[in-house]
Amino acid sequence: MQQASWIRLLVAFGLLVISVASPAETLLTPHRAEYKVSVSVFTGQLNTELRTTPGGYVATHAIKTTGMSRMLASGNITETSMFAPQPEGIRPRTFQSNDTLTRDKNRAEIQFDWASGEATGTVNGEAFASSMDAVAYDRVSIQYELMSDLMNGTTGAEYVLFDIDELKTITVQNIGTRIVSVPAGKYEAIGVRHQAPGSKRVTTMWCVRELNYLPVIVEQHRNGKLRMRAELRSYSPLPT
Repeated sequence: MQQASWIRLLVAFGLLVISVASPAETLLTPHRAEYKVSVSVFTGQLNTELRTTPGGYVATHAIKTTGMSRMLASGNITETSMFAPQPEGIRPRTFQSNDTLTRDKNRAEIQFDWASGEATGTVNGEAFASSMDAVAYDRVSIQYELMSDLMNGTTGAEYVLFDIDELKTITVQNIGTRIVSVPAGKYEAIGVRHQAPGSKRVTTMWCVRELNYLPVIVEQHRNGKLRMRAELRSYSPLPT
């Protein structure tokens, strides 16, 4: 299924940061969001939710196909991350992924031990362990690290993605502001574009300050052609 990498991008919004956050960090706002997504000939729905916990936050991202696309691809992808804010930035504690949608059908459970600098767990039932020489985030917590950095004005030029079993360094650039219209409304948004060295894929996120820099549009181009687009359909804050 060629759409697998794009579907994972929708679930994750794709980055992990290695910049340093401000000690006077602005806190994230618990919320629920829904996106309308298009991936080639597929259509789908992405739901994201951020809630507080006694020690930090828990975020869940889930995607499923909709309409006629369900005849071509059934199942869903659900990923959950528990993480805590630290003076130097967000730190993930656990990450779970259950994919019944793509051909890969991956299932993972990862624990992050920052004292030892190691991530351990299971991937598709097999034991997994990886050392972390630099700050690394899972595919869900990275979105909130990026949002937190934008709120605090501390975004960096390089981000690192811990993609279950490998690390990927991605360069990031701010491409300015523009007015965008999505089903949820009309906003002034800041564009953030990222790309891995040598990759033909370029991903752009348009983030809105009044929504604590939540992405309202996510686009992926390959060889200059639009391959994937997600638009915010609804947003609602949740009680802390």
